Amino acid sequence: MNVLEIPFVQKVGLIRNNNGYLTLPMNKSNENHIQTIHASAQFTLAETLSGEALQKMFPHLSGHVVPILRESEIKFKKPAIGEIYGLAHIDDAMKEKFEEQLAKKGRASISVDVEIKDNNEIVTCSGRFDWFIQKIN
Repeated sequence: MNVLEIPFVQKVGLIRNNNGYLTLPMNKSNENHIQTIHASAQFTLAETLSGEALQKMFPHLSGHVVPILRESEIKFKKPAIGEIYGLAHIDDAMKEKFEEQLAKKGRASISVDVEIKDNNEIVTCSGRFDWFIQKIN
């Protein structure tokens, strides 16, 4: 699945830049009351990145599992004044534990860490996204 085809992602305005990063341009539709990028728009970028990271890490599971975001924690650090992009990371030990549990039980949980930055490399927010993943019978 192409995450940019998700209707809500399209509504928020996420795009992929020339470097291949998911980004959120600054525009009137995602501004808050102080003319910075709204927290919910930043959250959408971060959550979407976490889901895409799972797709990239486990491409063999596509179409064979249902991933559901179970819990998230996000900390907003600096105002997002311009375009933002993000990076996602999955710990190697967590990846191994996830694969073992999924193979054994047909369901598993995994956490994805995300950091959102502006074009000046300033971190605007960071978060952890916990996914529950169930095999499709």
